[in-house]
Amino acid sequence: MSDSSPGAVPAGAFSRRALLAAAVAGTAAVAAGCTSSDGDTADAVTPAQVDRLAEQVAVQAALVAAYDRASAGSAEVATEVAVLAAQARAQLERLVAAAPGAAADPTAGPSSAPGDPAGVRALLRAEVGRAAAAHAAACPDFTGARAALLGSIAAGLRGAEGRLA
Repeated sequence: MSDSSPGAVPAGAFSRRALLAAAVAGTAAVAAGCTSSDGDTADAVTPAQVDRLAEQVAVQAALVAAYDRASAGSAEVATEVAVLAAQARAQLERLVAAAPGAAADPTAGPSSAPGDPAGVRALLRAEVGRAAAAHAAACPDFTGARAALLGSIAAGLRGAEGRLA
């Protein structure tokens, strides 16, 4: 008869306990290697990205100014776009917060809008479309939260563009 007891493990084989302990230790090592103690490096931007973010802040500031002009140009449009204008302003604030050293100048762009509501809507829709395209084009230049921010703003602006049609 052989001397194999139910709890005996053949030489060179792993017990379930040893395998489980190794898996837990390996998982912990991988998790420790995937995290950084310095959170700033994950959010760091290159000088080119800083410039690109500043451009996006300017684009969004011009859009906020366009909403202001459209609202001043037509009381009817002002009522229709109040929520969209507030969203554009909030998006500008988030972009400024994400862009190191950037400041918003919402006075950029043409100085007046036509008085008829259809003309005001058409001009505003064109501005919204330009801003959405600019943010979408800049999105691949970034990773993480900044890419997500630019992508979500671009998507939201495409929705606003549709509402202005």
